[in-house]
Amino acid sequence: MNLSLITSLLLTLVLSWNQIEYRQLIGSWQLTHFDGIEKIVKSSQYQNANSIERASMDARIKYRLENTVYQFQEGDVLRFTDFENQTVVQKEVKIELAEGNMLVIHEEKGDRLAKILEFTNEKMVLQPISVNSSSGKLIFEKIKK
Repeated sequence: MNLSLITSLLLTLVLSWNQIEYRQLIGSWQLTHFDGIEKIVKSSQYQNANSIERASMDARIKYRLENTVYQFQEGDVLRFTDFENQTVVQKEVKIELAEGNMLVIHEEKGDRLAKILEFTNEKMVLQPISVNSSSGKLIFEKIKK
């Protein structure tokens, strides 16, 4: 009986020790890589493109990376850039950091989920959780002031 109690306490301690706190997220985070880039570069459309078409695709990838910034703010607010119909739009939503380092992004169209797979003061790796889970990981770097 005592052994299971000790094991239970240790497991709780480990889980709570690994839990990120929202205050650690506060600041601006720049998207530096997403797994979708690899799919694009490996696609037949990209591989068979002429130099002008390939340069256009590379420019769109670069544009997406440069324009995707997550700004976590006090009061559980996330401001971020998103793309709708090939256009950059600014959004502001309420966000929740749930147990297991799950981000719950409360949008008008419904909640979106992402798991924080890796986190340091300089780097954050997110895995969107959705029906189309093939979107892959997103890697962000903290923007230094």
